[in-house]
Amino acid sequence: MPRLALKMHLNSGAVAEYQRRHKEIWPELATESKTAGVSDYSIFLDEEEEMLLAVQLSEDTNPADELPDSPVICK
Repeated sequence: MPRLALKMHLNSGAVAEYQRRHKEIWPELATESKTAGVSDYSIFLDEEEEMLLAVQLSEDTNPADELPDSPVICK
């Protein structure tokens, strides 16, 4: 099962807004991720650096490469 790590920069000063929007996973995002074969997804926030580190596990046979183009994720 492939493990993928992503590093993302938050816009400057956006930590509080990020936390507000991501307090709980959106139900439609959970459904879409599961459909794409993602079995585990975690995001770690470094508030001081305003950086996110995301780690996901996905199935070999159902890669999640198209998730960034999803309307749910592009909200």
